[in-house]
Amino acid sequence: MKNKKELLPEEYDQLLKTLKNRFEKNINRHQNMDWEKVQIKLEANPEKLWSLNEMEKTGGEPDVVSFDEKTNEYIFFDCAAESPKERRSFCYDREAQESRKEFKPKNNVIDMAAAMSIELLSEEQYRELQKLGKFDQKSSSWIKTPPEIRKLGGALFCDYRYETIFVYHNGAESYYAARGFRGVLRV
Repeated sequence: MKNKKELLPEEYDQLLKTLKNRFEKNINRHQNMDWEKVQIKLEANPEKLWSLNEMEKTGGEPDVVSFDEKTNEYIFFDCAAESPKERRSFCYDREAQESRKEFKPKNNVIDMAAAMSIELLSEEQYRELQKLGKFDQKSSSWIKTPPEIRKLGGALFCDYRYETIFVYHNGAESYYAARGFRGVLRV
């Protein structure tokens, strides 16, 4: 029986090819990194490849953005120009989703990220992403929300307008066609 979080050989090969092409095309995101070392790390962690494939399938265009020397891990962010299309129109978490009386969205970002085995970008990571290009100029992305804000019913999201990164708040139960979420994965 095939493990749910395992790629088929053709998916595996296609994903590595896609990631390598993106790596080579966007060298400014990971200067002084060597694709062969990244690929060795990926091949040693097939469950991480599965998560990257989920990021790819939902429109995230994951790419290597840094290397953490303390943990010896490559860090991948969703680098699609706009918030990933297949991850939009969701409220923040299950509590918010269940609190809606009508027009409940089909999912929430916290559960979807967990199902993909990724995490939402934090505000700091979102700011790091924006140093690599201009993202979310027409969309917005939910970010990891501090518990004290979430406890009061709110959640945070970001976008990039007027050459500025904006961090906003909304009720966690809200959802919009132009708001999704970006993930981070450590390999």
